[in-house]
Amino acid sequence: MADKSDSEAGNPTSPEVNEMTYAEGRRAAQAYGSMAVQTGVEAATPHRLVQMLMEGALEKMAAARGHMQRGNIAEKGANISWAISIIEGMRASLDLDAGGDIARNLNDLYDYMGRRLLEANMRNDLKALDEVMSLLREIKVGWDAIPGLLGQQ
Repeated sequence: MADKSDSEAGNPTSPEVNEMTYAEGRRAAQAYGSMAVQTGVEAATPHRLVQMLMEGALEKMAAARGHMQRGNIAEKGANISWAISIIEGMRASLDLDAGGDIARNLNDLYDYMGRRLLEANMRNDLKALDEVMSLLREIKVGWDAIPGLLGQQ
């Protein structure tokens, strides 16, 4: 018969220990993921940083899509807001003078994408969210092809 001292000693069948172990594992996984991103950012070229931003925005939109489908309003809004912030960061980094027409077109497209994401959030509009995801994927395909066109890998 187990007494109270068994539970306090860290009995592996104790619910408190299982929950604590899960929480600790989750924190460790998050810390590892954060470190991997930090290391990736520190070692990344400017081209790779833009790829990472696009990947992050697409991940946030995909998460928002799932939350939208499940009716998780707060999580949907948080993920869409995060995607908008990433896109606005890419927009703010454009050099409109040096980038010419390409930079101006991207500026306009990023602005449009941000507005469509706001609409998607306010109206729970999967079509608007899918539209922005499709646009960003298309931009990313072109961006991903740049090293190959320049003879780099």
